[in-house]
Amino acid sequence: MKSAKFYILIFIVFTSNALKAQQTNGKLDVFQDSLIKTNASIKMEDSDEQRLAKNGKFVKTLVEALKVPNSFSYSFDSLKNVSIVKSSDQAFRILSWYLQLENGTYRYYGAIQMNTGNGPLKLFPLIDQTENIQDPNAIGDNLKWFGARYYEIIPITSGGRLPYYVLLGWKGNTQSTTKKVIEILSFDKEKAIFGAPVFDGKDLKGKNRVIFEYTKSNAMVLKTEASAGAIVFDHLAPFDPEMVGRYEYYGSDGNTDGLKVIGGRLKLQENLELKNNPNASDELYADPKKNVKPVRKFE
Repeated sequence: MKSAKFYILIFIVFTSNALKAQQTNGKLDVFQDSLIKTNASIKMEDSDEQRLAKNGKFVKTLVEALKVPNSFSYSFDSLKNVSIVKSSDQAFRILSWYLQLENGTYRYYGAIQMNTGNGPLKLFPLIDQTENIQDPNAIGDNLKWFGARYYEIIPITSGGRLPYYVLLGWKGNTQSTTKKVIEILSFDKEKAIFGAPVFDGKDLKGKNRVIFEYTKSNAMVLKTEASAGAIVFDHLAPFDPEMVGRYEYYGSDGNTDGLKVIGGRLKLQENLELKNNPNASDELYADPKKNVKPVRKFE
């Protein structure tokens, strides 16, 4: 009899949790549909003023959606204009997107949603200050963000700790050039900190982030590569030696460089030869099974 009561209790709890999950997904489905419609209407507008106004409505609706309990587990996978990437330790995810303006430049939007389970929403809004940042190498926070649309998060461990994350991002720039960014993210109390002096190697000393700029007609590889155990990227060079410093004439020269994690730092590796077979001894990622939590301040 006791066994039967136990199984009945388990069934009731399971059914209740499943019903709550369905209700949550139902609410978020409605929000997602509204966001999709708002995004479609943004594309129909002719002026920057109208697009920016409707994007403001998009932001407000998204924040309301994220306030729904357990929203962290909702993928928003039909929201194609927003890049959503989650850290492998499940600590947070970044939502980022952009608007292209009439003059060919871009404005970026985003937020970092911390994983609070079914607790209240903890969100770091990302405020694009690209136009006002005089030194693109400066360390900033989420309110002074060097905007980008992120597509990969790489946790970096050192001495059993997780002091920072590497973010790979695309940054449309002007009508003539595009940028990509290797950004560093850490957390300090109630702020997300962007940038840190963790790079070693030629031309990287003193860098708090790495910014690549190249002609808009070119494509550039920037990604993690298991076979190299590194973050790999195309080496950029001007098409003509006389065009040094004029990035609208820069593109890949056929060589591949990379950054390997050595002693918790990112060390430049030049002229990598990528192999098809992964090398298990060159592990790049932190093991998510260890569930190492991020420290609150980068040191």
